[in-house]
Amino acid sequence: MSAQQGIQFLDWAGRRVAFDVWGEGPVLVAPAWWVSHLEVDANDPRFTRFWGGVSDGHTLVRYDRVGAGLSDRAMEPGDFTLDAEVECLHALLDRLTVARVSLFGGSSGGCTAIAFAARYPERVERLVLYGTFARGSDLAPPDVRAAVVAAVRSHWGLGSRLLAQIFLGERAEGDHERFARLQREAAEAETAARLLEFVYGIDVSGDLARIAAPSTVVVHRRRDRAVPYALGRELAAALPQAVFVPLPGSSHLPWYEDPDTVVRACREGFGERVRGEPEGAHEVLSEREREVLELVARGLTEQEIAVQLVISPHTVHRHVANIRRKLGSSSRSAAVAEAARLGLL
Repeated sequence: MSAQQGIQFLDWAGRRVAFDVWGEGPVLVAPAWWVSHLEVDANDPRFTRFWGGVSDGHTLVRYDRVGAGLSDRAMEPGDFTLDAEVECLHALLDRLTVARVSLFGGSSGGCTAIAFAARYPERVERLVLYGTFARGSDLAPPDVRAAVVAAVRSHWGLGSRLLAQIFLGERAEGDHERFARLQREAAEAETAARLLEFVYGIDVSGDLARIAAPSTVVVHRRRDRAVPYALGRELAAALPQAVFVPLPGSSHLPWYEDPDTVVRACREGFGERVRGEPEGAHEVLSEREREVLELVARGLTEQEIAVQLVISPHTVHRHVANIRRKLGSSSRSAAVAEAARLGLL
């Protein structure tokens, strides 16, 4: 598909919904996440690099939900319901005049993607879910959910910083403050509180068995503090013929920590290779490299591996570098995760 590029507006339910179109090719739509701001998001190089990697070779469509970002901020009683989320996505696809798309559902946007795929199976080609869940009530105990909503509603400054701590995991303080500021620019306190209440009340468990997308992939980081890993595992188990891809990391936002690993997992979910990745990136490892990789997976240091295999630490270091290159991984832990996913361990 070749579409007009840039930020545009959809007239829907008497309001204007801002959406952004990048690139060219088959359409990939990302249902609205938490709170977003198309203009502000585009100023974060990590954000644009991640989405550029995921959508390479596609027409990527993202949008700010009603109440947030560049969309109309005024809210009505029917806003923030799953039906409204699904019908807004449906109206957007009609506006784009595309019959069938791939969906990238991240976080609560994954719930919208699941509900849409269940109700309109003829319009979904592939479904990739990242950091997603089936029931919002499973995200935290009732008293914790109530406390988070109360903090956001009563003091958005403190509330946004609390959410940044939850979403970003083990990050530097500067990252937390930047993301807290972005949230405040994207939505008012009452909007954020109502949206949290909506997220905590979502339940798409009844839709899971109805998913008929030819390809469904569930990607989840093991130490995600916003959406626990167990919820991603349970989601994948309940979706018909879904593939589960566990990844290392604690950040709920995929453009932090090791975004390239997330990009690769999602691209393969869409049946694509990361552009620029060498053809031999997933070539079979040599026997010695497999020996080294198995010891890395057991947690041994390069010095310990050298002693066990009776080779020099320099040789071990070179083997580890080759393993990471072949698997397209930016760290030892990412290489282990990728090798496990490929069945090399």
